[in-house]
Amino acid sequence: MTELSATESSAPSDAKSLTVGTAGHIDHGKTWLVRALTGKDTDRLPEERARGISIELGYAPLQLPGGRQLSLIDVPGHERFVRTMVAGATGIDLFLLVIDAAEGARAQTHEHLAILRLLGIESGVVALTKADAVDDETLELALEEARELVPRAEVVATSAKTGAGLDDLRAALARGAAERRRPEAPTRLYVDRGFTLRGIGTVATGTLWSGSIGEGDVLRAEPAGLDVRVRSVQVHDRPVERAEAGQRVAVGLPGIDRRALRRGDALVAPGRYPLSYRLDVVLEELRPLANGSRVTVHHGTAHLPARVARIGEAYAQLRLAAPVVAARGDRVVLRRATTLGGGRVLDPAPPRHLDAARLTLVEQGDPAAILAATVREPVTEDALQRRGLLTPDELRSGLAALARAGSWYFAPAWLAELRHAVRGRLAERAQSSPLDPGVALGELLPAAPWSLDVLPLLELDRRGGKAYLPGAAGSLGERAEAAARLETELAEAGLEPTRVSDRELARYLERDGRLVRLGDGFAIGPAAFAQARSLLLEECERAGGRIQLARFRDLLSSSRRTAQLLLERFDADGLTRRVGDERVVRRSAVR
Repeated sequence: MTELSATESSAPSDAKSLTVGTAGHIDHGKTWLVRALTGKDTDRLPEERARGISIELGYAPLQLPGGRQLSLIDVPGHERFVRTMVAGATGIDLFLLVIDAAEGARAQTHEHLAILRLLGIESGVVALTKADAVDDETLELALEEARELVPRAEVVATSAKTGAGLDDLRAALARGAAERRRPEAPTRLYVDRGFTLRGIGTVATGTLWSGSIGEGDVLRAEPAGLDVRVRSVQVHDRPVERAEAGQRVAVGLPGIDRRALRRGDALVAPGRYPLSYRLDVVLEELRPLANGSRVTVHHGTAHLPARVARIGEAYAQLRLAAPVVAARGDRVVLRRATTLGGGRVLDPAPPRHLDAARLTLVEQGDPAAILAATVREPVTEDALQRRGLLTPDELRSGLAALARAGSWYFAPAWLAELRHAVRGRLAERAQSSPLDPGVALGELLPAAPWSLDVLPLLELDRRGGKAYLPGAAGSLGERAEAAARLETELAEAGLEPTRVSDRELARYLERDGRLVRLGDGFAIGPAAFAQARSLLLEECERAGGRIQLARFRDLLSSSRRTAQLLLERFDADGLTRRVGDERVVRRSAVR
């Protein structure tokens, strides 16, 4: 079905699949060396064969001593195709840096090596090619220069023409592969080719970064957001039941148009990776990058425009023109006309605001500190896993830093803010409504799935669908009884004011229309107050709009003090105004 890597049926049972990628300057013999090592010509396009240069990525299985088999990716060496080289290099485990023994390191040698370093690919082998074409002295100088250029890598002199050094090169690659292990993570494959085969349908190929893929699996194609079902899986033209991380994989995807997939898209385990328009990274710069710089970001097999927002000296937020699927620890390369630098992803789904302190905690890698610093809203464990910020083991060890209620987790800082806001709302209610200081749960908290779960963590009293400040619900009966006694006393007193010692209770009952406060701590029932008002207005209508204190006292059949308290309240309400010894009704108040 494709050009991809074979299974490891003849390899040791504990050997894991790995991918090796070439690197090096154009015409230094990468494709010839791959052909000599694997027996396969990775230049498959007519244009490549006509021009004698690699333009696209090429793939071949690489057999190592002991039966182990790796996938090999051959990349273009021309400066015009560096972005294709980066797409092939991301996801590889080992590099095979190719240097012409006669020419030595050239421009793309250095740039490819820089890209490998930025991608975190530190293990590999240097192959000095065309060793048969130089004398012994030149070859020895080339070996020394290569060892200085890549001190940690083995350097092997080879000749694709004569076969010299090829066995030594395979042995060196086997030693490098023995030291490499891929971390466990959910399935993720970045597409580098999509095409259609008759009888199969759409086929997507790429290096399987993590997880595994088998027939019948349901994956998510991002950023298109399509659910796809795997019909078949091949590794280097051979059907397999299940492809493992580190292999070159071809996946048959029926029912999806080939144009729906393109280089840079990702096939992932559903719901396990965030789709991000922003990436927080720790910078590894080759050249200074100013705040606001426009760059091309290479991530996975994608390349897309972005703007750099610097966060102090060490960090940056990359604001992308299109979303990518990313996880913490991923590497990115930043380029314009040439490679500028790169970075390691710290947060694949960060908030928009820039926070160096938060990123310092994330970089230090303490799961508890990371969660406490980054969880800013209620989340489930599944949602935290989807962010790709921590591995499953790190996440489980860090969850103790969060408060849990039901299936939800709450950051201590967020919970403290919510508790403060809720109690403030309840305190305002208790002040304005001492007889009914509770607030309905639906009004107190937003209509969110976590609302009922968070209530026990807020340490409130609850009764009858309402929440109260701690201890407030227990005193509701006493307050209600006091109000009822006062209302009865006012009703029995009629037009005679009653002294009220509980001023807070009096204020509440007046706001509720259940009494009228008068001066010096007295109150009167609302019905009696309305009766007194009617007596005053009727008399003023007969007497030309005026009334004296003594006359009002007689109308009330009460004391002078009672009449005085009521008139002062009428003055305060704007019903009357005092003129000498009389009260005059304000016409505007009775219209």
